[in-house]
Amino acid sequence: MTTPTPAAAPAAGKKVNRINLELATYRGGKTTLCAGCGHNAISERIVEAYFEMGVAPERVIKLSGIGCSSKSPAYFLGGSHGFNSVHGRMPAVATGAALANRHLMPIGVSGDGDTGAIGAGQFVHLMRRNIPLIYIVENNGCYGLTKGQLSPTADLGSKLKNGVVNDLPPMDLCALAIQLGATFVARSFSGDKKQLSALLKAAIAHKGTVLLDVISPCVTFNDHEGSTKSYAYVKDHDEALGEITFVPFFEDISVDYEEGSSTEVKMHDGSRVFLKKLDAKYNPQDKLAAITLLHETAARGEFATGLLYIEPDRPSFIDLLNVVDTPLSMLSEAQTRPGPEALEEIMERLR
Repeated sequence: MTTPTPAAAPAAGKKVNRINLELATYRGGKTTLCAGCGHNAISERIVEAYFEMGVAPERVIKLSGIGCSSKSPAYFLGGSHGFNSVHGRMPAVATGAALANRHLMPIGVSGDGDTGAIGAGQFVHLMRRNIPLIYIVENNGCYGLTKGQLSPTADLGSKLKNGVVNDLPPMDLCALAIQLGATFVARSFSGDKKQLSALLKAAIAHKGTVLLDVISPCVTFNDHEGSTKSYAYVKDHDEALGEITFVPFFEDISVDYEEGSSTEVKMHDGSRVFLKKLDAKYNPQDKLAAITLLHETAARGEFATGLLYIEPDRPSFIDLLNVVDTPLSMLSEAQTRPGPEALEEIMERLR
């Protein structure tokens, strides 16, 4: 691994981290997502977490699939590597990147549709392999980029604008990840700055597959009463000239509540989401307890938030494959292009 170029001296009075970089270094481009979208709050927490952990941006590779969530990597860590893959195929690209260069720190951002529908097969195998990767699901219960169709995490009874009612139970990505073998599984809410920041910093330090399911309100397409993940505002024009909708400016929703307690979060459309924060007595290394907790809270209409499960000592996929320490791209020409003597030696062995 090459040594990063030393950062330039910060401007007077500017706060820097342990590697002498300013917070602005960790930002990306200006967001094009809807004002008030929970995804933007997640991007802000990612920026702060990598800054506070002192991770050099060039050591990070950002990966994504397709969807509103998959646009998010453009809004953080502008100086890192990046690859926007096709719909549902981010896990395969992330696996290849992690195996090609074990010194890179992959972070993948996906959505509930990108992960739970077309990408479900790849999600399954990524979780069981324990690839060193932070996998963030920006979960809003709908396909926000393609006009709000129901996603696999949409709640039973959710209703679309056209009157279609969801009659299928939701997929719990956290429960699935725990069962499949992910070694760090957590859930949070995009507006819970304190909790989400702590989970992200812990995820950066973890050496294995991290599944971080973040409930992230959608301001555009989830406007039905009783929604537990999202909110919407759709306005019909009085004149019969066609359907007119608009996205109003919403303030970011934020919450702050104690460990072991529950809170009710009111969305902009009047719907509510119920969150329950784990307390200090909870043991996140008990897999059975984690799965039981998820089932019990779901039965009460709540989402358990916090670190649900962790297995810190399990070998990663890279360790199991005995991947060499120096990536191919960092080998010298002499090592990758041996002379005729080496070829002659090989041929001699085969005679």
